[in-house]
Amino acid sequence: MITKITGTPVTVSGDVLTLAVDAFEYEVLIPEFTRRHLQEQIGKQISLHTIEYLEGNPMQGRMTPRLIGFLSGIEREFFELFCQVDGVGVKKALRAMVRPVQEVAQLIEDQDSKGLSGLPGIGPATAERIIAKLRRKVPKFALLIGRDSPQTAEVERDVVSEAFEVLRALGHGEADARRLLDEALSQKKIYKDVESLLHTVYQQRNA
Repeated sequence: MITKITGTPVTVSGDVLTLAVDAFEYEVLIPEFTRRHLQEQIGKQISLHTIEYLEGNPMQGRMTPRLIGFLSGIEREFFELFCQVDGVGVKKALRAMVRPVQEVAQLIEDQDSKGLSGLPGIGPATAERIIAKLRRKVPKFALLIGRDSPQTAEVERDVVSEAFEVLRALGHGEADARRLLDEALSQKKIYKDVESLLHTVYQQRNA
């Protein structure tokens, strides 16, 4: 299974990215929020975290392998959760993801069914199912990339997500863990691992 691919974007058309990797060109499906970012990266080397799946009707023997690409592993994780909701699936999820992951996660956390049903292909009934299934699973996604941290704070998204989980395991509530991480991310520091981020969090608490 292909979980990550590195290459140079050649073209972006709709939800299809053509990615040159050595002597090969791969067709990678991308959601709208990813497309907007990648349009500025044509000709520059990038890495995408990918999901590989088969599209078609197995009863007719027509199965086509597909790749879906994301800017980070945590965005891929959210997409996989989103696809697990009854009535969603890969194609509908791709169509629906016109807004960044953190914004969609925030809608789910806020139980904003009206906001969710405004996404392409997501009606009121599907929005309610999404909230029911994912509401307790999305806080880290809304946090992780949900706050506009300074560009000087170079934080890997997975590091923030892991730090959030550690704080929750240590007994902090969701809101408290989010507040502590927001304060740490507001500082002009570089966090390369979970330990350095948590160290700053607890330094702040003891200050």
